[in-house]
Amino acid sequence: MELKDQIGNLIKLDVFPKRIVSLVPSQTELLYDLGLEASIVGITKFCVHPNHLLKTKTIVGGTKQIKLEKIKALQPDIILCNKEENTKEIVETCKTICIVHVSDIENISDCIEMITQYGELFNVKNEALIITSTIKSNQKEFKNFIALKPTLKAAYFIWKDPWMVAGNQTFINYMLALNNLKNVFANITRYPEVDIDNLPKNLDLILLSSEPFPFKKEHVALLQKQYPKVKVIIVDGEYFSWYGSRVQTAFNYFKNLRLSL
Repeated sequence: MELKDQIGNLIKLDVFPKRIVSLVPSQTELLYDLGLEASIVGITKFCVHPNHLLKTKTIVGGTKQIKLEKIKALQPDIILCNKEENTKEIVETCKTICIVHVSDIENISDCIEMITQYGELFNVKNEALIITSTIKSNQKEFKNFIALKPTLKAAYFIWKDPWMVAGNQTFINYMLALNNLKNVFANITRYPEVDIDNLPKNLDLILLSSEPFPFKKEHVALLQKQYPKVKVIIVDGEYFSWYGSRVQTAFNYFKNLRLSL
């Protein structure tokens, strides 16, 4: 079998990989939902879904720092990475161990492509098709729902000290657009630092993500006091930033979120 991963690397396989190391939390969850739990041998400390994997699988570090010797000892057939989550150095280092698949996700089409590729790579095409079909169906239903809702101007915060937001060329920015939320920082690339004393005017909504920075009620109160006319809420960051099988349930979360505004 031959296929190109999402950054164009050619992957050649004579047999289906049986020992998988995943360096991306959302992709670990996808492997589980594809029925591949038994094939997972290594994960990161951030692979919290499903949570029991943290006890049953070998932890090989984080997404930015890996324990190379631990990965080597697992003798993986394939290592799964992501262009944003993992550094280029990590990807190149992993290539010295075994085959590496790198995903690159900016939208749901990319997500569906990745899931389809996993179906081929791990001989679970039917399971992958069920997930991608569910995503497409739920997205279509949500599109009809959100079309009736007004567009709101929003800022999506991912970090504090320094305060950082999601800009363009991110999966979060794409998901905001799906929600009829106009990202006021869409003119800036990636995850820029911003001055909270000078946020754009006519802002309707400030979203504080539950991850990677764990925003709390006191942060809501701080910004709400500073911008009394703007609605400030904490949102589940996994639904805005995790791709893979989690997207199946994201649209129901988004519907309830919009109904609560």
